[in-house]
Amino acid sequence: MKRILFITANRLGDAVISSGVLAELRRLHPDARITVACGPVAASYFAPCPSVDRVIVVSKKRYDLHWLGLWWGCVGTFWTRIVDLRGSGVSLFLPTLHRRILRGGRRPGARIGHLAALFRGRKTLMPEIWCRLEQVDLAAEILPATRRYCALAPTANWEGKIWPAPHFIEVGRAMQVRGLTPVIFYGPGEIEKALARPVIEALAASGLEEGRGAIDLGGEGSLGLVGALLRRCALFVGNDSGLMHLAAAAGTPTLGLFGPSRASEYAPTGRKAHFVAAPGPEGKAPIAGLTVATVLAEIETLLAEEEEAHHGG
Repeated sequence: MKRILFITANRLGDAVISSGVLAELRRLHPDARITVACGPVAASYFAPCPSVDRVIVVSKKRYDLHWLGLWWGCVGTFWTRIVDLRGSGVSLFLPTLHRRILRGGRRPGARIGHLAALFRGRKTLMPEIWCRLEQVDLAAEILPATRRYCALAPTANWEGKIWPAPHFIEVGRAMQVRGLTPVIFYGPGEIEKALARPVIEALAASGLEEGRGAIDLGGEGSLGLVGALLRRCALFVGNDSGLMHLAAAAGTPTLGLFGPSRASEYAPTGRKAHFVAAPGPEGKAPIAGLTVATVLAEIETLLAEEEEAHHGG
């Protein structure tokens, strides 16, 4: 039996971007059993993938001892192929027939484009999500088809990426007027919950009479379930974050909001993925400079495209 070791990202956004590599490995080696080594945040994202029979959580340790732990957990297997997106070098000390190592460190250009260099043809490797059947069923119970939903993700792992909460509230209220129920997504932990709370409370109050008050989905669910929930949303609007990439991979019409982070490197990828950036030099523009009017105009474009595609199909 073929066995593949796939060493990928610590952060969720990078992990989602890398999922196109995993999908390509599955296409090229449909009978292979794949072990994924990734950070703890991304573990539940890869776990539902049908070809993955093991996820090794690589938690950062002092003196890079996490790489020693990974080596120890993998050295007893003879690998058919190893793909290392971390540039860790650990694969140099593991038995394998083939290895591909992506050089670590930051460099210009779209991150997703760098990954294409791992395969012949250099085609774009589109991100994917995987959900278990029970996760799909549970998502349908949480977000029944009796309503239409707009996903909002008002948090991020860095304060500079976060569009002001009052702006998200304005967008959410505009969506309520359109007949969409806001669904609030955020990451795990009390800090992210506190960042999302003003948006949740304001939209819960404003939509109460119409039955379109905000739904708080929390930040602790498995990412397979989160992906299934995002698929049930008519629209996603959120900061540059792992959730943004997850929404785009889910095929949800996605609008990513960029300020000082670089859209040229981390714009969402997908057939229905758009982004808007604050005015100013890329990588330095304050996200507060991105106006609600600009975001609403892009939402109208995104929804119009979706409506046209629906009627065209």
